[in-house]
Amino acid sequence: MSINEKHFQTLFETQITDTEVAGVQNLQQRHQATPSASFPPTAFTPEPVRRRVAGMNRRTFLAASTTTLSFPSFAKSLVKKLRVAVIGHTGRGNFGHGLDTVWMGLPETDIVAVVDANAAGLANAQKKLKVKDGFADYRKMLAATKPDIVAVCPRHADQHHDIALAAIEAGAAGVYIEKPFVRTPAEADSLIAACKKHGAKIAVAHRNRYHPMLKVIDKFIADGKLGKLLEIRGRGKGDRRGGAEDLWVLGSHVLNLIHYFGGAPRNCSARLFQNGKPVTAADVKPGNEGLGPLAGNELHARYEMSRGVVAYFDSIANDGTKNFGFGLHLIGSKGILALRNDRHPLAHWLPGNPFAPTLEPRPWIPFTAAGLNQKLPNMQTIDDLVHHVTAARDLVSAIRDNREPLCNVHEGAMTVEMICGVFESHRQGGRAVAIPLKERGNALAKL
Repeated sequence: MSINEKHFQTLFETQITDTEVAGVQNLQQRHQATPSASFPPTAFTPEPVRRRVAGMNRRTFLAASTTTLSFPSFAKSLVKKLRVAVIGHTGRGNFGHGLDTVWMGLPETDIVAVVDANAAGLANAQKKLKVKDGFADYRKMLAATKPDIVAVCPRHADQHHDIALAAIEAGAAGVYIEKPFVRTPAEADSLIAACKKHGAKIAVAHRNRYHPMLKVIDKFIADGKLGKLLEIRGRGKGDRRGGAEDLWVLGSHVLNLIHYFGGAPRNCSARLFQNGKPVTAADVKPGNEGLGPLAGNELHARYEMSRGVVAYFDSIANDGTKNFGFGLHLIGSKGILALRNDRHPLAHWLPGNPFAPTLEPRPWIPFTAAGLNQKLPNMQTIDDLVHHVTAARDLVSAIRDNREPLCNVHEGAMTVEMICGVFESHRQGGRAVAIPLKERGNALAKL
């Protein structure tokens, strides 16, 4: 809707001259409610509006506004795009699962640089991302380009902390980081402190944390349809990586959702096994994908959660389930909500007392944001979720609104606590260890 000259003149004189670009997005809505409202500045500080209209006298500007510009398109044109730097490492985690390309489709962002220590990988990335500026060293890139957002893409977790810390210290407002977040609680502590000091935001790529079904399930539970939540049971993929590697690489997704539904964990008790025998120091080896000390092709963990429910996570190598166990079950007195990560629909509902025998088969009823046994009218929401668009947009919004992303540095840190709690409990013979952990490293190194 175009705005008339009188209204626009009022806005321009009383608001735009003293409001930074990010605030312009809210002008039309705010003006409709209270034309004289004043707007608080945003945390992210783009170029002031007056610089964007330099060279236009007031009469010319007002005339243009009434003849050719609708307010939404004008406001959009004034919002400064966030400059994104993409960091990958070919042969050492590459560029993750689409953390590099997502920014190409966001109108709020421009990719300004790409980093890859592998020369051939860098050339390929520049071509794929259509970026002129390529670097072999991420520190040189940060100094040269000063990006607003840094995408830490390699899957190998041993690179995550140092890259993210360097990005924050170089002035990045936001970091989007592949999972696993970091390798130890100590590394998480370091990044939490850096975010606090510099006012930066970290978002962790646990995509299902952004899934619209989570709020639907919250309401389902609040309405009493699940009954009393008795326990939460999670599993990894149970493929060749079953055990500790599965816990890190895929279980991190599951633990993040356990944290969401169960609240913060109070403690962890766990046991690790290698070929059916308790893990010893002789079993500990450097983990794949830069995970740090690792051991065990089977594990069983128990968490007491702050909302009063007990949660379990199990992973056994080559368990024969063909990855169908990957996810979690919310077991209630009236039925089971089964969440299967990376599948659509995310959730199924199994109605009825989960412990009562029945002569009739119990259906697995598909459960989407549209309702039980309802197909989504538009799959774009799921497509955006799978390809990190939802998470990337949330990070952009978090930067501009000065809030935490949905899956933020604190959620990422808690997932690391839950993983490392397994190792510390095993080191102590399966005893329950309090979370946060006293041990801030990887306890397998101390077996």
